[in-house]
Amino acid sequence: MNSPVNPYMANTFAPPVMEARNWLIETKLPKNLKLMNLSQAAPIDPPPKEIRQAIANAALNEPQAHLYGPVLGNDDLRSELSKNWQKIYNAAIKNHNVGITSGCNQAFCATIATIASSGDNIIIPSPWYFNHKMWLDMAAIETNVLPVEDNMLPSTTMAENLINKKTKAILLVTPNNPTGIEYPNELLVNFYKVAKKHGIALIIDETYRDFHSVEGTPHNLFQENNWENTLISLYSFSKAYRLTGHRVGAIIASTTRLAQIEKFLDTVSICPNQLGQIGALYGLQNLSDWLSQERLEILNRKKAMEQGFKNLGNWKLKGCGAYFAYAEYAFDLPSDVLCKRLLSDKGILTLPETMFTPETQIGTTNLKKRHIRIAFANINVIEINEMFDRLRDFSID
Repeated sequence: MNSPVNPYMANTFAPPVMEARNWLIETKLPKNLKLMNLSQAAPIDPPPKEIRQAIANAALNEPQAHLYGPVLGNDDLRSELSKNWQKIYNAAIKNHNVGITSGCNQAFCATIATIASSGDNIIIPSPWYFNHKMWLDMAAIETNVLPVEDNMLPSTTMAENLINKKTKAILLVTPNNPTGIEYPNELLVNFYKVAKKHGIALIIDETYRDFHSVEGTPHNLFQENNWENTLISLYSFSKAYRLTGHRVGAIIASTTRLAQIEKFLDTVSICPNQLGQIGALYGLQNLSDWLSQERLEILNRKKAMEQGFKNLGNWKLKGCGAYFAYAEYAFDLPSDVLCKRLLSDKGILTLPETMFTPETQIGTTNLKKRHIRIAFANINVIEINEMFDRLRDFSID
């Protein structure tokens, strides 16, 4: 390539999921075992038939479904999502606090673009969601690494010690990708207090909120006075309603913040996907019972994961929730090497800890890179039990 390349872009690591897909091309799989792809953090099933029908009807009968719409999303979806969040969080969240985006990754990128610039830093617990790290690297924003404790939860004390003049935000993901850990309300409130004290933002990615194991309100942050001065929440319709390819996400923030975000969105996408928004609106208005059943199915898989690890030699479950189990192993292999061995020997594709952590990290965990992420978005309880049978027989001898 002879034309210039942004050095920050060039130095950003390649998409990890694409790397894992390349393993499938390069690796000879065992003949007697069916591939178990446990790398994907999103459902591969299509949206419910009712949503597909609503999208099809709109595509055929509503001309405006094919036109540009408002930059921050259609008013009916913004209003419906605000009602939904008011009910869930028992708090005053108005439609003008809601912005619709082309997926939650775009919601994150847009939010960061309004908060930080080159040379600033964002505090992120490690292990992290790799797309968050990639965007910060491409934007020349420093990742201020906050290693989690042995319970896979970050420390507010350690986070506060990391804050400096260039720190613009703390980023948390709950339920967490990749660890599956659900952050307790008390911990989130303490992070909120730290952020408010230092005049920085608290960004919470709640992509997997609909599969939280605790009934009721996941946290009380929206009940804080003037929450919008500190808190920014991100959401995705991809997981709840399987609208992965339609790219619909959301930002819950102050009107002042959303006015800045609108500038970013107008330049990169002009408006969110119209048909995706129609599908998301239908889901919010009509499929609460269906979503409740989806949640119960995911929680059953979570329970099967927790049970299966109890008596599994050489393996220890460190976190489990949403679509993820984060497991530590006793084998003397780096996690990327181990994942390739699992694929070639047992036909199991998982992602290694090396994709979620810095090359070197000082902290109480992750020093030996002996963890993997297992995603159970697309396997049932019977298949989970089969996975444990394969793991039980796995050896590096």
